[in-house]
Amino acid sequence: MAYYRQLGDIPPKRHTQHRAPDGELYFEELMGEEGFSSDSSLLYHRHIPSAIVDATVWHIPDQRTTPNHPLAPRHLKLHSLFQEEVIAGTDAVTGRRLILGNADIRISYVAAAAASPLYRNSVGDEMVYIESGSATVETVFGALSVAQGDYVLIPRATTHRWLPDGPVRAYAMEASGHIAPPKRYLSKYGQLLEHAPYCERDLHGPSEPLIRTGTDVEVLVKHRNSDGLVGTRFVYAAHPFDVVGWDGCLYPHTFNIRDYEPITGRVHQPPPAHQVFEGDNFVICNFVPRKVDYHPLSIPVPYYHSNVDSDEVMFYVGGDYEARKGAGIVQGSVSVHPGGHAHGPQPGAYDRSIGVEFFDELAVMIDTFRPLELGEGALACEDPGYAWTWAGRGEVAS
Repeated sequence: MAYYRQLGDIPPKRHTQHRAPDGELYFEELMGEEGFSSDSSLLYHRHIPSAIVDATVWHIPDQRTTPNHPLAPRHLKLHSLFQEEVIAGTDAVTGRRLILGNADIRISYVAAAAASPLYRNSVGDEMVYIESGSATVETVFGALSVAQGDYVLIPRATTHRWLPDGPVRAYAMEASGHIAPPKRYLSKYGQLLEHAPYCERDLHGPSEPLIRTGTDVEVLVKHRNSDGLVGTRFVYAAHPFDVVGWDGCLYPHTFNIRDYEPITGRVHQPPPAHQVFEGDNFVICNFVPRKVDYHPLSIPVPYYHSNVDSDEVMFYVGGDYEARKGAGIVQGSVSVHPGGHAHGPQPGAYDRSIGVEFFDELAVMIDTFRPLELGEGALACEDPGYAWTWAGRGEVAS
């Protein structure tokens, strides 16, 4: 979901003739979700958008996963995946390393400074969180300026590329469907309601069309197939960034985590109070700096809880996460607490939190309703002592 926008040169009536100054017809493309039954936009191209001159196999970076056996909570240290000497030559698309995945969502991490190829994910929407750095994301709808703290929503099948200003660290959440605000935040017509922790003013889309020229232009496409390990490398007759105007409710946009207004209460608020987006069989929450519980007998850190229907994945991106002190968690860490395992604060955190009035923490959480498996990136950066830290027997990795 996004509110209606109009950019560039469009005709007064949809599905009618729209001509360039020289009299040539522009080519109208409907980009829509769920057949013709959900959000869509109309784009007006200088060239036929389906004109390809070649198609070859693209071997996608390792997407294989391993079951979380034996079942255990895990601590993943993502910053160890990318050494400084390789970041300069890594791009934000082909350089991603798969951390966790199931049939509904794949979670990857990348540290990149090189320009990416043109890319289109036709499996589902992508939500990319920018941990650090800044970049321009060029898209068929126009360009987005992205920076630290931004969630970048790129709808399914949007052709785009990443142009970092320098090293960028990004956490990519790739859905098999669509990602949108929680339904409880929306009116029956799709407006964000008064109780929602953000509003349409906080969503930032492209400001003007983006025109690039060229012929025989390569685009890497990830698409639905039996194993998810191969995509297609299309070569287009003309550059796909040839849209002179568009309008509609489907387009890429950003939302910065600093614009999220936390919901607090006298006693500890459950994770749904921190929700920011949802997808098919998963939710995305963020934990931001906030005033905490103010009942005179409150315990501000979370109570112990069992995720009987979901796996919980927490990416720690700033501040000092109170409940995980003593477990080796630092910025760039990911904790994985699977369904079937009761988890909560580390030893001592319960008592330390009593009387605390403010938490200075920043984290992105994903809860999935089907079990997650471990990607090659997770296996390469795990802290093996984390599971035993509640019993005081784990050795915290440095």
